[in-house]
Amino acid sequence: MPRSDPDDEKLKSLRQHHALNPRPQRVTDATFTRGNPFFDPRDLVQVKYEMLRSVSEEGRPATHAARDFGFSRPSFYQAQAVFEQGGLPALLPQRPGPKRAHKLTEEVVDFLESARAADPGLNPSRLAQLLQEEYGLSVHRRSIERALERRSKKGRRRRP
Repeated sequence: MPRSDPDDEKLKSLRQHHALNPRPQRVTDATFTRGNPFFDPRDLVQVKYEMLRSVSEEGRPATHAARDFGFSRPSFYQAQAVFEQGGLPALLPQRPGPKRAHKLTEEVVDFLESARAADPGLNPSRLAQLLQEEYGLSVHRRSIERALERRSKKGRRRRP
């Protein structure tokens, strides 16, 4: 049975955790270019940490460190701030996109259910119009369908 390449496994893991550096070729710092396999320019968290360490421990100017590690100055300061606040785990990139239903809150879905209960013939497009009129929210009809489906599934699970 052929063994998997550890490099492929690492690449897969970095992708899975959103920690794959999208621009490893921009990392020109000697730490990463000396050929030591421990230092991997594809590992975004490691690159950010080493950039911060070079400024903090070696007294390197932030502008030079940012450039040599493939970042902008604002990105350096952002990494510095999150690291100071949350340590090494904070350097792990957060997943993109909304973290929760920011438009279709419980209150809004309650409104949608009430409107549909009062008039079962309301389709998602009409419900979207009602949301625009009542709350000033622009929501796609498919998002409304999904929110109502989730709510009905939650309701079914609670009942024995």
